[in-house]
Amino acid sequence: MQVMNRLRQLDAYPKINEDFYSRTLSGGVITLVSTIMMVLLFFSELALFLHPMTESELIVDTSRGETLQINFDVTFPALACSILSLDAMDISGEQHLDVKHNIIKKRIDSQGNVIETRPDGIGAPLIEKPLQRHGGRLEHNETYCGSCFGAEQADDECCNNCEEVREAYRKKGWALTNPDLIDQCKREGFLQKIKEEEGEGCNIYGSIEVNKVAGNFHFAPGKSFQHSNMHVHDLLAFQKESFNVSHKIHKLSFGAHFPGVINPLDDVEQTQQTATGMYQYFIKVVPTVYTDIRGHKILTNQVSMGLELSFILYMQVNMCLLMQHAYISVDLTKRI
Repeated sequence: MQVMNRLRQLDAYPKINEDFYSRTLSGGVITLVSTIMMVLLFFSELALFLHPMTESELIVDTSRGETLQINFDVTFPALACSILSLDAMDISGEQHLDVKHNIIKKRIDSQGNVIETRPDGIGAPLIEKPLQRHGGRLEHNETYCGSCFGAEQADDECCNNCEEVREAYRKKGWALTNPDLIDQCKREGFLQKIKEEEGEGCNIYGSIEVNKVAGNFHFAPGKSFQHSNMHVHDLLAFQKESFNVSHKIHKLSFGAHFPGVINPLDDVEQTQQTATGMYQYFIKVVPTVYTDIRGHKILTNQVSMGLELSFILYMQVNMCLLMQHAYISVDLTKRI
């Protein structure tokens, strides 16, 4: 109680007797206006403190040998997951064909409902008593070594499932024209699986690491490989004349997220109106260092983009040229 009394007596501005001052209208107006201005200034400064302005500064990027992480989430409502692949390549000649690491695929029905979710490359059925490389069937306590059907690069190389046979063919630059003639593909029901997924779509998402140089990555049907210095996709096994590459890009970013980042391709949707064609997105990537008010730095990127739609006739010899795809070309500006 004694403490409260002392607090009441505490006054930074000693009072004077009322006989020595008088209240006026102008003084009241000045007091009111001053109070309002102080309140407005307080909230103005508080808003500036809570929402700091971002200042930009351009400097030369002298870094070398770094990598770029590309994060994506794209839905193809008319392409089944079993035929959809992702490739990346750059001007240095490095290629990542049929990328599967850190990639997740969701099978979706015509209504967009999820049927199945699994990491890419996972889910092939087990094969009982498959055909050995030497021609006989797998016997008890015998190690399985499947034939690569002429595509092996060493005498002791084995292809134990359909995917490994297709990969061996890809490395050779060969097209797999009839999977039913391949023991592994026949036993795994490769063509049957494609037929069962007819009419389905695919949501593919994840991230890839590429060199921090100009290049491109694309989503396309078929198994990709190099043939006569050309990048081609083997579509013969799917027994279709055309593919619908309509798509919606839910998310596409380069590097880590930072406050205020704008990704121009987020929520972009394209519907294919013709039997053939491809969508090309041209992206300018600007390496960025974001520093917050506490001095923490985030190494990331900003992007700008353009879109081009091409209508192309396709050729078929022993392979199909890459014609129908969503093609994203990336160019890096050497500035931050």
